[in-house]
Amino acid sequence: MTILIEQPEFEGGIGERNKGPVDENELVLDGGFVVPETMPDEGFVAPDTNSFGHTFRDYHVESERQNGVEEFYRTNHINQTVDFVRRMGEEYGKLNKVEMSIWECCELLNEFVDESDPDLDEPQIEHLLQTAEAIRKDYPDEDWLHLTGLIHDLGKVLLHPAFGELPQWAVVGDTFPVGCAYDESIVHHKYFLENPDYKNPVYNTKYGLYSEGCGLDNVLMSWGHDDYMYLVAKENKSTLPSAGLFIIRYHSFYALHRADAYKHLMNEEDIENLKWLKIFNKYDLYSKSKVRIDVEEVKPYYLSLIKKYFPTKLKW
Repeated sequence: MTILIEQPEFEGGIGERNKGPVDENELVLDGGFVVPETMPDEGFVAPDTNSFGHTFRDYHVESERQNGVEEFYRTNHINQTVDFVRRMGEEYGKLNKVEMSIWECCELLNEFVDESDPDLDEPQIEHLLQTAEAIRKDYPDEDWLHLTGLIHDLGKVLLHPAFGELPQWAVVGDTFPVGCAYDESIVHHKYFLENPDYKNPVYNTKYGLYSEGCGLDNVLMSWGHDDYMYLVAKENKSTLPSAGLFIIRYHSFYALHRADAYKHLMNEEDIENLKWLKIFNKYDLYSKSKVRIDVEEVKPYYLSLIKKYFPTKLKW
């Protein structure tokens, strides 16, 4: 069951937020970075650099980590095929790996660092809480959005042995549709040349397997933590709003929410939910920092939200 929520107003900004003095010791959206300017028309400020001193999502700057990120995307783009995505959906759609709570999953995820992310080398629970707390500060009345911030990356437990210990290229990284042409805005697009689907005439046109306005729910996305967590939430009857489920499923779909690619496949509900995803993305990206969160201090609040929107135990 899902519920619809009132969509935000976007004229003259993206909604009302709490304004007040900034405490240098608390988590703010810019994660403690010096902020040189305001992002145009977005209503809040964001940093120019990530935890490594580089521009956010800069996949071309020379560094040892960047070389690893590029190799990750080479492998990802070669292997994410229609057949692979369908096979993974069938296998993990059984939800027969583990039974555990949302918070237990948060703690389990703390063991991993995302190799595809050029902006972050901290355990994942740090990023989850940074994102959730930044959203909570600016949108205090949207508790579903706070919880979405906390759980959006929980699908990365696919890296754990209990879930099959999938390789990182099958779990993390930017997602994209399969079964149609790969848009050139996708990071490291050149490596799709080696994907078996690239020259398949059934898959390599603008629409491929799909049609105008068919809705993203009918589009196969590259397999990873986004689709898996969406599947877990949906099949376990989460009562998160449809916008929350949309954020979970498409938060790594940067070709859409940063480059406006693939909009020809969207339906009206997708268009409305995309507004919330674009709000969320700023927090997902720019709240990555070295600022630490006191887990025990915020834990009771998030446990109350989990109880509100999820069953006690979930099938994974």
